[in-house]
Amino acid sequence: MIVAGVGCRAGTSAREVETAIAVALDRAGLAAGALGMIATSSAKAGEPGIAAAASERGVKFVVVPQAEFEAAGARAVTHSERVLKLTGVPSVSEAAALAAGGPDARLIVPRVAVGPATCALAITGDAP
Repeated sequence: MIVAGVGCRAGTSAREVETAIAVALDRAGLAAGALGMIATSSAKAGEPGIAAAASERGVKFVVVPQAEFEAAGARAVTHSERVLKLTGVPSVSEAAALAAGGPDARLIVPRVAVGPATCALAITGDAP
């Protein structure tokens, strides 16, 4: 399964989140229907734009518990010192995608930033 990890600034719209997801899918050469889940950190759980993007796509929306989020952050490839200080991980979108994908998940698209939203794509360990 393909997991989109999403981070954003407060108040980011579903359209802005969707644009970041679409750019990431395009970079991976994947169709829109390839996405199976959208994940974010517990700190972003209340962002209506992320939940609305998942609802509009008809995919599962997962909020990653902080401990799992931080553990997965060690596998992130993008490193922002500012984000690390604020969230405990070097990339919100990468950590969310990897955590939701499970311990064998791997990034297929590192963090892409489009306006106020970021998206990273991971593939779960059970995917071919």
